[in-house]
Amino acid sequence: MSMTRQAEPAVGTPPAPGPGQRDGRTAERPLVLRMLARPEVGVFLGAVAVLVFFLVAAPAVRQGSSMATVLYQSSTIGIMALPVALLMIGGEFDLSSGVAVVSSALTASMLSYQLTLNVWMGVIVALVVSLAIGAFNGWMVVRTGLPSFLVTLGTFLILQGVNLAVTKMVTGNVATDDISDMDGFDQAKAIFASSFDVGGVQVKITVVWWLVFAALATWVLLRTKYGNWIFAVGGNKDSARAVGVPVNLTKITLFMAVGFGAWFVGMHQLFSFNTVQSGEGVGQELIYIAAAVIGGCLLTGGYGSAIGPVFGAFMFGMVNQGIVYAGWNPDWFKAFLGVMLLGAVLINLWVQRTATRR
Repeated sequence: MSMTRQAEPAVGTPPAPGPGQRDGRTAERPLVLRMLARPEVGVFLGAVAVLVFFLVAAPAVRQGSSMATVLYQSSTIGIMALPVALLMIGGEFDLSSGVAVVSSALTASMLSYQLTLNVWMGVIVALVVSLAIGAFNGWMVVRTGLPSFLVTLGTFLILQGVNLAVTKMVTGNVATDDISDMDGFDQAKAIFASSFDVGGVQVKITVVWWLVFAALATWVLLRTKYGNWIFAVGGNKDSARAVGVPVNLTKITLFMAVGFGAWFVGMHQLFSFNTVQSGEGVGQELIYIAAAVIGGCLLTGGYGSAIGPVFGAFMFGMVNQGIVYAGWNPDWFKAFLGVMLLGAVLINLWVQRTATRR
């Protein structure tokens, strides 16, 4: 009798897929689930719902000038929400971003006026100061290992006190002097705070800058090695460091990006109003963070996009102006923001669970 036997297939091995069939382990997920996996889908639907609601509730919103105002309000939030969102994707927070905007504007204004310099000198020095504040925050976080919440809370308090104390000491007042008649003002205003005509409607230049920065941030996140680093350090910094990602450099430069955003918005405020109130900016950091969270960025880091905060900022601008156009009590604005924030978090949670469901 022959001692050889033909090998039998292992028990439990699934049959090979036939022609035209796909292995369930490699089958492509449905289009709907793939779309829901995008962090900006939920906020996009929310932004559409808010827009439709106010188009019905406040007929004045349908006018071109009203929508231009909404976009302007959205852009001043959105420009800062973009770097704040990138920082959150990288796993960190910056609570000093609101007062940093005012610090930048105060630096440019007082330096130019008190030393009778061309305003561009103040603009350049303000940029250096803003980047230095961001670099300090990042360095403190990576050097000490303290949570960025605590580090930037300390920076927030320092800047708040310095803004008020130094302005009073230099100008004798809580506001800076008018710089509208100084050399270079008109050129700087054209870049940071001008308007242009579109079909008879005046649109602020910040709307254009907002969209340009959003496109740039999206390209960085999705098409560059640095974008991969941001997601990696936000997801798990130890694993990222193990595969060669420069974790410390990435975090510091993300904080510096927030500093750049604070500088740009600060210059817009300065050249829009010609003067700066030293006590402003408190509370704006929460608006920027909320816009990023509503835009799909997770508080735990490692997830988000640059497009989501664009829609998040638009929702803020729409609600802010929509309440006014509807003739409602503006005191309800913060209540609306709270509802939007909680709703966005719940929607994002549902979207993630739906997208990862088999």
